[in-house]
Amino acid sequence: MGCGWAGAATCQLRLSCPGAPGPLRGEGELSWGLLLLMVALALRGTAAARCPAPCICDNLRAHVLCLNGNLTAIPGTIPQLTKKLDLRGNSFTVIPVGAFLATPYLTHLDLQRCKVERLEEGAFRGLGRLLYLNLASNGISLLYQESLDGLSSLQQLILEGNRIEEIQPGAFSHLGSLTILDLRANALVYLPDMVFQGLQALRWLRLSHNALHVLGSEAFATLPALRRLSLDHNELQALPGEALARLDEATRLDLGHNPITYVAEEALAMASLKHLFLDHASLQDMAPNAFAHSPQLRTLDLRENQLRGLPPLAGVRALVRVSLTGNPLLCSCLLCPFHDWLARARVQVEGQPRAAGSGQCPQGCTCSPDFHHGSCENRALQKIPQGFPGDTRLLDLRRNTFGTVPPGAFPGLKELVSLHLQSCSIRTLRPGALRGLESLVYLYLTDNCLSTLAATAFEGAPRLAYLDLDRNTFTHLPTGSFQLLPNLISLHLQHNAIEELVEGDLAGAGGLRWLYLSGNAIGRIAPAALAPAKMLEKLHLEGNRLVEVPTAALRGLPSLSELKLSRNPIKHVGKGAFLPVASSLQHLYLDNMGLERISPGAFAGLGPKIRSLYLESNKMSNIPDMSNFTGLEILNLRDVPFHCDCQLLPLRRWIDKLNLRVGATCGSPAEAQGLKVKLSTTFQTCPGWGRGEAGGARPDKTKAASKPSKKKRSGKSPARGFKKSRA
Repeated sequence: MGCGWAGAATCQLRLSCPGAPGPLRGEGELSWGLLLLMVALALRGTAAARCPAPCICDNLRAHVLCLNGNLTAIPGTIPQLTKKLDLRGNSFTVIPVGAFLATPYLTHLDLQRCKVERLEEGAFRGLGRLLYLNLASNGISLLYQESLDGLSSLQQLILEGNRIEEIQPGAFSHLGSLTILDLRANALVYLPDMVFQGLQALRWLRLSHNALHVLGSEAFATLPALRRLSLDHNELQALPGEALARLDEATRLDLGHNPITYVAEEALAMASLKHLFLDHASLQDMAPNAFAHSPQLRTLDLRENQLRGLPPLAGVRALVRVSLTGNPLLCSCLLCPFHDWLARARVQVEGQPRAAGSGQCPQGCTCSPDFHHGSCENRALQKIPQGFPGDTRLLDLRRNTFGTVPPGAFPGLKELVSLHLQSCSIRTLRPGALRGLESLVYLYLTDNCLSTLAATAFEGAPRLAYLDLDRNTFTHLPTGSFQLLPNLISLHLQHNAIEELVEGDLAGAGGLRWLYLSGNAIGRIAPAALAPAKMLEKLHLEGNRLVEVPTAALRGLPSLSELKLSRNPIKHVGKGAFLPVASSLQHLYLDNMGLERISPGAFAGLGPKIRSLYLESNKMSNIPDMSNFTGLEILNLRDVPFHCDCQLLPLRRWIDKLNLRVGATCGSPAEAQGLKVKLSTTFQTCPGWGRGEAGGARPDKTKAASKPSKKKRSGKSPARGFKKSRA
């Protein structure tokens, strides 16, 4: 019975071996038939035992379907050799650690509509052969660092239609073979730097139908193979040129259905881009050289915008087609230069302009039903108008004179996402002013006269994520105002008159990621002032009155990656100044402070994670050992009066090894003043000069200048200073 199908022949051979006693004819035929019947029944029984009751298995048990079976756990009896496993329509809630260790040969796994809310770290370990994973239409809100660990061969990952709000750093770091990542229809509001680290083979990234409004300048910095990026149907209000400049190989970019109103000069620098889609946006104007640094652009889709005219476009010599259907173009003499350029450049124009619509709209305002936008900009209004269409998503009321925003000022606007109230002379935001704005994500109150906010000022807008209060008259943070904003991510309070940060200022701001406080008068930050913002990633404090690094206040900020202290009167940086954030800090700004001394242990704990360091325009003559800063991409030491003697030799040797242009020059002694540190001959008399230098000789400036550069194009950097290049 243990022979199996192949074994049956073996049994038969044994019965017919020479010299073996032969059975009687009738007896032998009966025994052989019984044997075959028993083998068949045994095999059938084994197959049935190995296929879970609610599932269907093919004959080879390579494809197993367990559809809509109300399963609450992954079946433990799935055949080990299964290659395709379809579990759609069940109720797992959690995919636990090692859930698929018993099926290591899987190549395709479908978990659509399984009510999955959590992927535990290590959930897919053991699936090193998996090529396709579909987790669409579930309830996942967070991707943990090791949620996708073990999927080294995965090529397609579908996460469409979940509730993903956050992707932890390193979540994709083990997916080196992934070519398609689908994150459509989630709840992403922003993308932090390096969020896609590890996706070296990714060719198509789909981020459509999210709520993205801010992209980290290096969000796409680790996607060398990306060819197509879909960012349509988001809330981008400006073209994210800094982030996109990292995509040297991308050929198609979808930015349609975003509230982008203007494309600025040199806004897009993508060397390989061929197809750009900016359809169904809010474009009103475009700079002539907007795409000058995208020389291979061939098709430009500008359908259904608000363009009344266009300038001749510079630098797009490869352009062959522009789509302008549905724009209210004014066929006047103002359009002649663009028309002439089209003829000279032999660019084909598709579509006809549309007539501007009206519909329901307050008197004196304009409403666009196609874009769900309303505007009463600069109409000398003294009262907030009402009567906008109920499906309005962007409302622009800037440059009016409202003075006060009363309770219930925006009735019937449940779908409003973005509200612009800049430069409206607003002194008071009454409690309940935003009542009913349950979809509001962005609120702009820049350039007003606000000095305080009631604790219930933001009642009724629980989804508010981006709050801009720059250039008002706050002397302290509006304590208690953030308790009703659980989704607040970005808070702008730049250029106010805030003098200190005290405990309780940020109460309720537990999800805050970016805090901008530049240009205030902050002289003190209490040790626990920032403690509620445990997820803070960026802290901008430049242009304040701090006289020391606020080390104590940095404790409890395990995710802080960018700290700006530029233009504070900090003369001395003491030992261990950045230890509380040493494990996360990547970008540190200490420039233009008049800094006179940096203690030897000032950078203790910092090392390979630091990517940019700004120390320019200070007064110290030496800096501590930074040889552990092996991950630096930007180092700016311009306008620092280094004393080029033997004490500076370690720095001299270190920067000589860097593939960076740092701008370091000698301020003394007199014979070296003004020379680059790397070229100063004062070090040649130092003990040990010959060790480590090429023959101990002075670097040959001519040879250095003639050496071919290996600088890799990385597009525009968002940071100031020097990019990675030959020094």
